Amino acid sequence: MKATLYSVDGKKKSQIEMPKMFSQRIREDIVVKYFEADKFIQPYSSFKDAGNRQSASGTISHKRHDWKGHYGQGRSRAPRKTMSRRGNQFFWIGASVPGARGGRRAHPPKGIGKEKKINKKEIVIAFNSAFASTASQYFVSKRYPSLEKINPPFVVAELPQKTKDIVKMLKNVFDENYQLVLKQKSIRAGKGKSRGRKYKSNAGALIIVSDKEIKNVKGFDIKSTRELAISDLYPLGRLTLYTQKAIEELGKEGK
Repeated sequence: MKATLYSVDGKKKSQIEMPKMFSQRIREDIVVKYFEADKFIQPYSSFKDAGNRQSASGTISHKRHDWKGHYGQGRSRAPRKTMSRRGNQFFWIGASVPGARGGRRAHPPKGIGKEKKINKKEIVIAFNSAFASTASQYFVSKRYPSLEKINPPFVVAELPQKTKDIVKMLKNVFDENYQLVLKQKSIRAGKGKSRGRKYKSNAGALIIVSDKEIKNVKGFDIKSTRELAISDLYPLGRLTLYTQKAIEELGKEGK
């Protein structure tokens, strides 16, 4: 598989041969499996005595002449707590059981973290599929329906060191689709603003560089080949820009 190599200015330079992984079969099922296994979920649970901190009797008696009995009143045996009483007439409300207000949960989380596992060969297949999806016109167009004509993958000879030069290069490479490449941050509409999620933003393009290249430029999602995680490439078909050295590294590692 061949791709167009762009210069530092974003102009077409020559053709470059891509590693075999970019032309492999894309296994969406294995990518999803690895993505789910790679996520870390903090174990959590409810307080052990939640819903059981009130003095509610266990089984309500239906015997004749029994103290606090329900004989002849047509009430269920649900545990109840006493709110008030007048003589032997009690005002009860249900408590403790899951069906009662303020009661315990039926099956609360136990606080035990369960780690998902995946085979090493499946990890390789997942990464290869993710890389291949960045070079697939079908998957890129599927993720970005508003894209104009596009011909992935995108490879540049070298990444400029200054932000303004990177912006200029991206304008020339992506042309009409330049707005999708940049991260755009906006204020969320609705109540989410007061719930810790005031801002929302798109992912923007991912720039993959080699391990030795500079990557401390702000405003862009830049990752080296060693730092790369499956979450950076999922969902499949993300707009991705590779440097020539990154392509060479990926070809040697066979990631």
